[in-house]
Amino acid sequence: MNPAPSPMRRRASAERAQLDLFHSIPGDLAARDAQDLMAWPFFSLAKSKRVRPIDFRMGATWISVEAVPEHGMATIWDADVLIWAASQLVEARDAGRPTSRLMAATPHEILTFIGRGTSARDYERLRAALDRLQSTTVATSIRQQHQRRRHRFSWINEWQERLDDAGRPLGLELIVPDWFYAGVLDRALVLTIDRAYFDLTGGLERWLYRIVRKHGGRQSGGWSFDVPHLHLKSGALSPLKHFAHDLRRIVQRQPLPGYVLTLEHALGRERLNFVPIPVDPFDAAMRRVGIRLVDKR
Repeated sequence: MNPAPSPMRRRASAERAQLDLFHSIPGDLAARDAQDLMAWPFFSLAKSKRVRPIDFRMGATWISVEAVPEHGMATIWDADVLIWAASQLVEARDAGRPTSRLMAATPHEILTFIGRGTSARDYERLRAALDRLQSTTVATSIRQQHQRRRHRFSWINEWQERLDDAGRPLGLELIVPDWFYAGVLDRALVLTIDRAYFDLTGGLERWLYRIVRKHGGRQSGGWSFDVPHLHLKSGALSPLKHFAHDLRRIVQRQPLPGYVLTLEHALGRERLNFVPIPVDPFDAAMRRVGIRLVDKR
């Protein structure tokens, strides 16, 4: 006799039955990111497994992120899957196509969009990322009408993979949560990002690009933050001293596409300034779809 399905599995099946299936859009799409995910500490910035929760409080905004020991917390590299999902949903919305929280794609489509390889090892890493996104739980006051209301969700409600007779992946389906879906479909809450973002290898520089893009935008005057404030917003486990050291090294290397970073000291505090680099409109359009022009000077 087969065991009865668990309550969680029954709820997932009921949710799936109520959703239309959204098939991924092929081609070179612009990369879009959700502003809430860019501005606040939702992900681990470390490549090593993190199980210590993120417990963030700033004014009326609070975020709690919890991981399970088996998989660890979803990382900022795992969040590339959510950038893929946001890009798909925004593209469909802008084209007048129906959207859904139940999304279908091939692993190859997701991996190539986020700038990864397509070897067997890359497929395994994608599966591990999906497991972390599904097992990480988030509670936040962001976009809640009543600040004391607790909205808890996982980055992916569920996911499943289809295989051929030889065990090779044919495609996968995943369900994104209401909180993420509603934010992505709000035109005011999504930004286009440079496809060169996927080339950034460090967790801190990836997080830094997202917060710089969110706050600096294309303002000619740029933006600035106190380093202790940035440290708090990052949710990083490293102490402020180490965080500031890593930040200085990033400023020396200038790896962030589209921005120049500088550090200044004022009143005994260190402050990070960032301003956008003026770019040719054609070059900017090419970079948004992942084509970078080579400077032949």
